[in-house]
Amino acid sequence: QVDLAESGGGSVQAGGSLRLTCEASARYDSVRVRNYCLGWFRQAPGKGPEGVAAVDTDGNIGYGDSGKGRFTVSRDNAKNTLYLQMNSLTPEDTARYYCAAGGPHCGLESDQYDYWGQGTQVTVSL
Repeated sequence: QVDLAESGGGSVQAGGSLRLTCEASARYDSVRVRNYCLGWFRQAPGKGPEGVAAVDTDGNIGYGDSGKGRFTVSRDNAKNTLYLQMNSLTPEDTARYYCAAGGPHCGLESDQYDYWGQGTQVTVSL
């Protein structure tokens, strides 16, 4: 009942930064995006999905080990938007990044989420 659209990916050099944006929209008037947990996941070629960060409906935030100290997730309920500020990027961060909705309380496991965007590619080079 939620559609998600990611943007902000691109190619950067190691040490650079990117800000990803996820715009969420409800499919029906009765659906409220604020009632969903929103999260960021990434998937590199040949690997399974990895939880990067999530914000639940109470504003509680969790980070996966890969982004702690470098990534900052934020949520603007007035705009139905989720952000991921990524700093000090390394080639290991190269992956397709996905926004997902589930909840209302969820963590960093992909099976906790019901709706997924198409993803945005992040490529980090040396």
